Amino acid sequence: MVDETGLRAEAERKLRALAGDHATLRDDQWSAIRALVVDRRRALVVQRTGWGKSAVYFIATALLRARGAGPTVIVSPLLALMRNQVDAAARAGVQAATINSANVDEWESVHDEVERGQVDVLLVSPERLNNPDFRDLVLPKLAASAGLVVVDEAHCISDWGHDFRPDYRRLRTLLADLPPGVPVLATTATANARVTRDIAEQLTATTPGAGDTLVLRGPLERDSLHLSVVRLGTAEQRLGWLAQTLHELPGSGIVYTLTVAATHEIAAYLRDQGHEVAAYSGQTDPAERLEAERDLLGNRLKALVATSALGMGFDKPDLGFVVHVGAPASPVAYYQQVGRAGRGVERAEVILLPGPEDRDIWAYFASLAFPPEPVVRATLDTLPAEGTMSTAALETRVDLSRNRLDMMLKVLDVDGAVRRVKGGWQATGRPWAYDTERYARVAAERAAEQRAMLGYLSTTECREEYLRRHLDDDTARPCGRCDNCTGRHRPVEVAPNALNSARERLHRPGVDVEPRRQWPTGLKDLGLSGRIRPEQAAEPGRALGRLTDIGWGNVLRGLLAEGAPDGPVPEEVFDAVVKVLSAWRWAERPVAVVTMPSATRPALIGTLGERLAAIGRLRHLGSLTYRNGPPGRQHNSAQRVRALQATLAPPAADLSGGPVLLVDDRIDTGWTMTIAAALLRDSGAPAVLPLALATTT
Repeated sequence: MVDETGLRAEAERKLRALAGDHATLRDDQWSAIRALVVDRRRALVVQRTGWGKSAVYFIATALLRARGAGPTVIVSPLLALMRNQVDAAARAGVQAATINSANVDEWESVHDEVERGQVDVLLVSPERLNNPDFRDLVLPKLAASAGLVVVDEAHCISDWGHDFRPDYRRLRTLLADLPPGVPVLATTATANARVTRDIAEQLTATTPGAGDTLVLRGPLERDSLHLSVVRLGTAEQRLGWLAQTLHELPGSGIVYTLTVAATHEIAAYLRDQGHEVAAYSGQTDPAERLEAERDLLGNRLKALVATSALGMGFDKPDLGFVVHVGAPASPVAYYQQVGRAGRGVERAEVILLPGPEDRDIWAYFASLAFPPEPVVRATLDTLPAEGTMSTAALETRVDLSRNRLDMMLKVLDVDGAVRRVKGGWQATGRPWAYDTERYARVAAERAAEQRAMLGYLSTTECREEYLRRHLDDDTARPCGRCDNCTGRHRPVEVAPNALNSARERLHRPGVDVEPRRQWPTGLKDLGLSGRIRPEQAAEPGRALGRLTDIGWGNVLRGLLAEGAPDGPVPEEVFDAVVKVLSAWRWAERPVAVVTMPSATRPALIGTLGERLAAIGRLRHLGSLTYRNGPPGRQHNSAQRVRALQATLAPPAADLSGGPVLLVDDRIDTGWTMTIAAALLRDSGAPAVLPLALATTT
């Protein structure tokens, strides 16, 4: 018979060590701890950010370890989250270690410490679960010896969730292999009723006889958050408003953006205006990310300008504000991000600055969804019945980008159709069905979330209640704090100097375009492998702007949109391109212009080339041509190069007089410019300078 009174008193002591002398367990915290330690069952805790979900698993770990249980395994999605959790574990008297992509050199020693019983908590990134060595050699030992398994940010398990990650689905294997009686805890702050049901069903279904999952779902009210929306017509107004308002916002905080390009653009502008800020994204070097996190935690920065890579688990209780320049694609994702603020202060400001480009960015990310069935079947047919094929080799045979191919293979791995092994992938031969209905429902759900986000921007009702209702929080009531509840809407005036400086920054034309240096794999039959020979390579190029920029990007997206009418290059665009050329510090000035052929925008590219030749007094040598018609659209590098190599031809002109300016409307993968430059170099051009209106990189 368990002495529950004594157990709760012990749990309270652990909580005070973790959270301070005055901390006491919430009822649901104790219910979860009791379910894990006494009943050894599975539980799902859906509670607001800052509620104390990590306290549940650290206290449960301490209690279970004191009773002879094995170490706790926590699957945790982000390095920032792991660092915070290791620190928190130490305060609870729990020894924690991590296995992730940033500490490869420590893996062996961590494994040894786990086997010797010196580690109470092992934090594992979800990507490790599908690493062949880890899956085959380490995971079975962890499953056999674990005293508790924790799935943090559990909404990532569900493809209904706003941040579904295929690697999380590997948890089915871990959970299914657990011995009877090993408790499991899943936690999240952002799961609506559908996602909650899906997670609970997955936890229950993985192990027959494990019993129903205990679901503890609480109200999501955050009484420190003061939500507001500020609608401004142009990108320069939004940036100018942000620069002047940042001085007034309390403490330090986060400025969220939708794209990596925007983090750099906005951070550079804010630094010009005297603000201490840093850019932060998944592409930021890990050491720089860690330094930026520490600077924000230490209040040495006013803000991090970040993508959603700075999200789940970043723990700064005194974060004073969260500003979004651009709206996330769902109310659930938005509430999850703003939940970073106000956890340890009485008031935190939450401001959304939506832009017209938001929907374009949502559409781009939606285009990366699970591929259609013919593409999936083609991939399965390409894998040999016996043997292994690498991702790089598959990419040459399947018309998908590397990111989408990786994602699809991970899903197929979880479904049992393929298996990841050393060196690549193997087909399992198991029957597999394409769940057309489910994928369609998920796509419809995403579209509904986007409509709901647009509704948040325009609602005149309580903003917090609106968000909580979309998280199926039945306790939601008007907050009395947001701009709609109080009637106090933030002024939209922007000082002329702030507006002018923002306009100058955003309309400063020109971004660098680095040339391709290496051929894709799988093209040896074309004589293309390894590094691109210097005598065939393009020089570093330029583009007027990125399609994802919030400055020139707005103009270029409209000009180059699918279905947009073709016509002469607009005057403002041409003038900006001339400025790009005048600022180009090339080693040798071009003497001629060559344009790329186009099936959709011949007038745009043609007039741009002709006018650049005229204003620069350059020879206009005409256009490359397609011998066998346009190459169509390919999604991966090898297939793109093959298609271009089969049809692209240089102009019939003398190219030997000096460097050639090669003009196109946009650069996506960079392979069109690469093949064109190689053809021009082979035809006598001593150098090729790529120039495009837009780049997507």
